[in-house]
Amino acid sequence: MFTSQTSSFQESIDVDEREGDFDNEEIAGYSQKIQQINSYYAIYYYQSTSLTLLDTSLAPEAEPELRSYISRRLSKGALLGGMGNIATVELSIPEQAVGCYCCLLEQEKSPQQPEADGNGWVVCLLGDSEKGLNLFRIELDKYVQGLQGSLTLEMLNLETHIRPYLNCWYDESVMHIHRVVLLLQANVGYLLHAALSHKLVEVTGADERTKADVARFIKAASLQGLVQEDTTTASLCKAMSEDSNTNLIINCSTSPPTLTNTVSNRFCDEWIQAFLNAAERFNPFLLRQILENFKLKAIQDMNNLKRFIRQAEMSHYALFRCCLFLQNCGNGDVLLQNARAEHSSFPEACGIINVLEEFLSEQAQGMLY
Repeated sequence: MFTSQTSSFQESIDVDEREGDFDNEEIAGYSQKIQQINSYYAIYYYQSTSLTLLDTSLAPEAEPELRSYISRRLSKGALLGGMGNIATVELSIPEQAVGCYCCLLEQEKSPQQPEADGNGWVVCLLGDSEKGLNLFRIELDKYVQGLQGSLTLEMLNLETHIRPYLNCWYDESVMHIHRVVLLLQANVGYLLHAALSHKLVEVTGADERTKADVARFIKAASLQGLVQEDTTTASLCKAMSEDSNTNLIINCSTSPPTLTNTVSNRFCDEWIQAFLNAAERFNPFLLRQILENFKLKAIQDMNNLKRFIRQAEMSHYALFRCCLFLQNCGNGDVLLQNARAEHSSFPEACGIINVLEEFLSEQAQGMLY
């Protein structure tokens, strides 16, 4: 039983994490390829059936090919207002085929301009692959939506705001996880644990970009919204946030940063090397996939624990299996914290959780001697 759990954990780390398949020379080449990735953008004004180019970083021979592709998508109704669409496009660029994120930002409707209904701006962000960009769909949607209030027919702020904003799309929407891992290095395990356990993280002595990077990393690693929650779970999150003595503090005024109130466990620590390996390769897409696999494994373990708790209410053997599961998964503290919040209104389940918490506490004390 537990051999398969260990195997499952290794497989969850190894999805797209193929370090063992490369020798040193090949890994160096793979890292170099990621470092040299090119990103592009284009923005058009869409009116009725015509597209007018406003600005682009594409080569002159590639832009008409992209415009033709977008026109076909629009004619098929494949671009809906405010909803990003990701596909692979082949253009006259060094990469030939790249991932292309397109979003139609509709012009605000006005009684004075009824003919403008359906008009708007088409924003295209291009780079890496379709699969890679899909991993960052939420970030890309948010980044493009950030342009909505700046777009006007006159485009007077093209050079001062819109062009610099679009030029930074890759760095701002894709590279934040990479920057956090480089910042914290082996300490990233503490941040992973804080994200799973609803712990508030304070970043001091850092610029606003670093603070935003850490906040986005935590949001990406958190299970909030992905697991069943009730008002008690929300209360738990609020209580954890208000207890300043448990806040993880990252002081960036020192190099490397100094961390205070650090808590981790074996589960989070086992993922650290996978994050470091991907960061060394400058591969933000692999980093995001590892983060998604981390969350998936945590959710699977949480669901297994809930199943064991239900069974343990009727079987002492199931309670024994539950104890062994918590001992072997390495994430018992986080799982029980979430289980207690979710089962607070079920006395029998709370009794089982009390027994399990005592078991983990005894195990922890035993390791000290």
